[in-house]
Amino acid sequence: MIKIGSTFFEVCEELEQTKGISKEVIISSVCDAMVTAYKKHIKAKEATNVEAILVEESCEIGVFRNKVVVENVEDPDTEISLEDAKEFGDDVELEDEVKIDVTPEDFGRIAAQSAKQVLTQRIREAERKMVLDEFMEKKGTLITGTIQRVEGRNVIVSIGNSEAVMPQKEQIPGEYYKPGTRIRVFVLNVKDTPRQLQLIVSHAHAEIVRELFELEVPEIEDGIVEIKSIAREAGFRTKIAVASNDPEVDCVGACIGPRGSRIQTIIGELKNEKIDIVRYSDDPVEYIVNTLSPARVVSVDILADDEYSKEALVIVPDDQLSLAIGRGGQNVRLAHKLTGWKIDIKSVSQAEAMDNSRGYEEEDQYEEPVEEDMDDEIQEEEINQEEYGVDEEDVAELNNGGEEETTEE
Repeated sequence: MIKIGSTFFEVCEELEQTKGISKEVIISSVCDAMVTAYKKHIKAKEATNVEAILVEESCEIGVFRNKVVVENVEDPDTEISLEDAKEFGDDVELEDEVKIDVTPEDFGRIAAQSAKQVLTQRIREAERKMVLDEFMEKKGTLITGTIQRVEGRNVIVSIGNSEAVMPQKEQIPGEYYKPGTRIRVFVLNVKDTPRQLQLIVSHAHAEIVRELFELEVPEIEDGIVEIKSIAREAGFRTKIAVASNDPEVDCVGACIGPRGSRIQTIIGELKNEKIDIVRYSDDPVEYIVNTLSPARVVSVDILADDEYSKEALVIVPDDQLSLAIGRGGQNVRLAHKLTGWKIDIKSVSQAEAMDNSRGYEEEDQYEEPVEEDMDDEIQEEEINQEEYGVDEEDVAELNNGGEEETTEE
């Protein structure tokens, strides 16, 4: 056994407080390090009957080999004779297992060096597991961190004792991320790579809007108002569809708050990003009209509504076309994401022009139908009339004259 002193246990308590690693984990790591050092000392990679024991009362640690008591020893590494075993206790019998202290006398320096390496590795693994467990629980939620630094295109966010990475695609376009600034981010993923544990966070995810509304609107947290869908283009505009489970509660008014206090808090958190609160409806026509707000809609024509495709044609006044489409098609694009419908927007004049052109095409392609049940005589008469310009009486006279001339001859 080796004396380790009481300082070791004080260090264990300090690590437990600062790193959050339990005392039992540290002691177990030190014991494993002793076993590893002993195997190196005896130059044996496989020694399954070796263990290290730490006695807290005496502040001692040692390496022991478990051996089975037998009559004839064939393997001295795993077996011991009954006579030799009696030295460790008079009540030892055959087939019993005894622990034999095999701690080398010059083991202190070797054990310390090996213990340091193993202990460092185990502490890192324990920290890594703690962070993994912690953030696996927080995955898909909103947390607050501090911008630590900017590395290339990535922003490093400090969250507690850990660092998270915010890639460029998860950042708000045009946003300046200043080190030291507090920021709310969405825990997107936790990657357990061989080299290190990597936390991926986002500042542009649509779920950030959901979390903010749940924080600011009590009716959403209580389940009275339900968020049906969210479509977001971070830094520019967001559309959120809400519905009320209580007929006496206005879902849109609840999200806006008294004098717009709730929505203004959310907009401020999102750096003045525009937010459209849309009233959800089970009727697709009404829902599409609501999502295209603030543009006025003349009519909605459902073109396809099945499991394969959902398409609708929307007609708006001429002066509302650009508003309905939005800058760069943003309004209709967000409406499509929100509803899941493919929306084609036309102005009234465009729709009328389409109807007129469709009418001209139908006239050009028109052919007078020919009845198939005409008998041969009627068809022959019509052919004669069309080709020679004669009527029925002329045809009869021609036929009679022909007969008379034949008789006279």
